[in-house]
Amino acid sequence: MAVIVPTGWAGVKASPPAHVGSLRRLTTTATLSPLPPRGGVTVEMAKETSSFFQQDSRPIMLFDGVCNLCNGGVKFVRDHDRQRKIRFEALQSEAGKKLLQRSGRSPDDISSVVLVEENRAYIKSEAVLKIMEYIDLPFPQLAFFLQFVPLFVRDFLYENVADNRYAIFGRSDSCEL
Repeated sequence: MAVIVPTGWAGVKASPPAHVGSLRRLTTTATLSPLPPRGGVTVEMAKETSSFFQQDSRPIMLFDGVCNLCNGGVKFVRDHDRQRKIRFEALQSEAGKKLLQRSGRSPDDISSVVLVEENRAYIKSEAVLKIMEYIDLPFPQLAFFLQFVPLFVRDFLYENVADNRYAIFGRSDSCEL
C-alpha cells in the first residue's frame, strides 16, 4: 500500500531495512502539517482573518456566489448539515476574498470551492471530501471511500466540471445567500 502526500505537507522518515529471516521490513512514518504559505500570505493576513474563528470555530465553505451549480451545492450541504457544522461565504465577498488570501490563493480566484478551517484550507476535490465528512450520513462514509481515488484523478474530474459550470448550469445575477 502506498501513501501519497503532496510535497511540502509532510516530513517522511524511513528507517533502514531490518532483516528478519528472509523478510525485509521498512518502517515509514509521515507527519501532516498545515498548508504552507503561498502567494504572499503574511502574518498580518492571518491576524486579520483570525476574528472569523474567535467566536465561531466552525469551518467556512467558500463558493462562487453567482454559479448555479455552486449555489445548488450550498443548498445541498445546508439540507444535509442538520447540526449546522459548516458556515458559508461567497468567494466574491470581502470576507471571502480575505479568507482566500489566508488560504494562499489570489483574492479574485473563483475557480474552486474552498473549505477554510481555523488552521487549514482545502481546495477542489479535497474540499468536497472534507465537506462530506462534516454533513450527515451517508456522506462521511462515501468520503472515506472516495479518498482512495488518486488526487490527480479526483482533481481532473473536479476541474472539468468547474471549467464548464457556467456553460452547463448557468449563472445568477446575485448570490442567493
